Amino acid sequence: MPFISVTRLRLRSFWKLPSFMFHAMRSQRQAKSAPGNMNVLAGSEQNWVFWTITMWRDEASMRAFMLSGAHRKAMPVLAEMVDEASVTHWEQDSDKFPKWPEAYQRLRQHPKFTKLKYPSADHAAGKLDRKAD
Repeated sequence: MPFISVTRLRLRSFWKLPSFMFHAMRSQRQAKSAPGNMNVLAGSEQNWVFWTITMWRDEASMRAFMLSGAHRKAMPVLAEMVDEASVTHWEQDSDKFPKWPEAYQRLRQHPKFTKLKYPSADHAAGKLDRKAD
């Protein structure tokens, strides 16, 4: 049963973009070659918001990726450079990769908020983003 992971990150400042892109590109490259990875898609929207959708053979594959290599090195850095970070996961019967509207809806329904050094007021209040109001 495929395991889906969706993340949403918002940079605190334009000045964080070079460092963010360095870590994001390395993590994306790692994910694409990680054992158990079935697909990776990254996207962005206005206000320095970045998204990823990854599909894994199972949760154990995703966790092994998350806790190793470039991604593991990026996590503490991201906690300082973003002011909003949320994730959601689900298992599905189909191996059909989710589209952006489904990923967004699932994150709105079941967000898990990451502990951050400089959270926005929305993040601290448990609001996904202004669109979710």
